[in-house]
Amino acid sequence: MFKRTDKLKKKQHKSLFRIVVEKLHLWLGLGAGMIVLIVSITGCLFVFQKEVNDIYYRKQLIVTPEAHGVRPLSELKKAAEAALGPDKPISNITTYTAPDQAWEFMTYKGNDTALTYFGSMEYYESAMVNPYTGQVTGIIDYKHNFFSVVKAIHWSLLLSNAIGQPIVGWSVFIFVILLITGLIMWWPKKWTKGNRDKSFKIKWKAGFKRVNYDLHNVLGFYALILALVLALTGMVWAFTWFETTVYVVASRSITPPDRSLHESVKGTASLTGDPLDLAFEKALPILKGNDRVFIYPASGEKGVNVIGGYKGKEIYYGSDQLQFDQYSAKLLGRRNDAHKNAGERLIEMNYDIHVGAIGGIAGKIIAFIVSLICASLPVTGFLVWWGKRKKSKKKPLVIRGVAVTDTM
Repeated sequence: MFKRTDKLKKKQHKSLFRIVVEKLHLWLGLGAGMIVLIVSITGCLFVFQKEVNDIYYRKQLIVTPEAHGVRPLSELKKAAEAALGPDKPISNITTYTAPDQAWEFMTYKGNDTALTYFGSMEYYESAMVNPYTGQVTGIIDYKHNFFSVVKAIHWSLLLSNAIGQPIVGWSVFIFVILLITGLIMWWPKKWTKGNRDKSFKIKWKAGFKRVNYDLHNVLGFYALILALVLALTGMVWAFTWFETTVYVVASRSITPPDRSLHESVKGTASLTGDPLDLAFEKALPILKGNDRVFIYPASGEKGVNVIGGYKGKEIYYGSDQLQFDQYSAKLLGRRNDAHKNAGERLIEMNYDIHVGAIGGIAGKIIAFIVSLICASLPVTGFLVWWGKRKKSKKKPLVIRGVAVTDTM
């Protein structure tokens, strides 16, 4: 027997704009969906990398404070160099005001000709040193660290930056377009109660297809603004032109930021101590109130010792920077955070915004949730498309212009 159904519904007339939006959303989503999924999942994993690493490397990171105070920085640097080896010079140092923290002496050497992440660096290690005893508490291999690999997948799909970063960058750019076209498609034509419920609520008691559609539609809307923030901050690193645009718009100036370095002058003045130690001692009172002090030792005959500070255990914006002559320990230049324009500050905040650290633990939780929602959108979107595709293959039987279904 055949059961008569309602007359075939007439297709609603769609504007050319709406058709273009829907096609863009569909085909761009299918094209970039897998990369967006990978980038979003790795972003979720990376958010809490500091908390996990602090636990995993606790033996290397935590020391017992001693009353006699810390040893000279140059002595600790020599201990780190001995542990790392003569062919691995220290590129930067991080000291902590917290008395129970080991100090970090990092060494890094890249390889611009490699095709993959593991080939793009020869080494990337840190020697952790007890500042009270000078003992090396351990060496951390960041090249093979789990979160470094996760970051490399997130950053360039485990390819070299020159190859992988443009792929990720343009995929994120497409994701921005998907968010905008998704909002246009989500927007109800009429703000009736039924449409509001469909747009803002997930109907958990419905079937799988409806729940999946709601997860894509509703969660995508709620995460929209923060997802855009994550995507746009990611594009700052991927594209120089976008970083420049952000800087120009924020600073309202086309003058690039001042990143000039002074030059050290080799003289005959005799010092009563190591120039790096003297520069560090001069810097500490100036950088009072900073939780972390970073040092970039001079490289080359004219290089300077750059010393600055970060306020906070993880954030990287708002730093003051001092430049010292590597021979005389004379303060050559000082650039405070207050000297920077709005564009410089925003670019410096980019990492902290991207991982949510700018909002503390609450900000990181939010970044984790939003990244998880971003990861779900390609999956739920694909299932919506696949369900419609299968449905379109089941053409109704038509008898004398009437659609019927077989219920025998």
